[in-house]
Amino acid sequence: MNSIKIREAESTDMDAVHRLIVELARFEESEASVKTSPRTLQQDGYNGSARFKCWVAKNKDEIVGMAFVYPRYSTWVGPVLHLEDLIVTESNRGLGIGGLLLDEVVKYGHSIGVKRISWEVLDWGVKRISWEVLDWNEPAIKFYEERGARVMRDWDVVQLDEMGIKKYLERL
Repeated sequence: MNSIKIREAESTDMDAVHRLIVELARFEESEASVKTSPRTLQQDGYNGSARFKCWVAKNKDEIVGMAFVYPRYSTWVGPVLHLEDLIVTESNRGLGIGGLLLDEVVKYGHSIGVKRISWEVLDWGVKRISWEVLDWNEPAIKFYEERGARVMRDWDVVQLDEMGIKKYLERL
């Protein structure tokens, strides 16, 4: 395990991060839904007003995993850190990399909740870390529950994509 290193992602890592995003989308049978590119990730994450924070896992010299977070706000609890994606390449699963990445997310969330560290222009203390998991992804559910996460199976994710927004607005 000593060949595995976790570090904060850099702009130059976005090609590898994007490949991981596509790999996750393929696993979830939604590859066509990926609209970002390495360039948009670079612009949105490294242009002086970052919209997200990302960590990468390297095994030897190859990026084999990542965790991707951004701030949200809950009307019930206040500031929330949202974990958008946590992915480890299939060939590197079972090596503890997912746990190491989740450790970094939780440590970061705790640090900004306790110390109210400013992230760019934001100054907020995280009250919760949240994310979604597909109901059929039992290995991931088990992974999260073993680490103390509460999987709320009675909630459904609701979204409006670009087409949905357009159709909604046409009704007004």
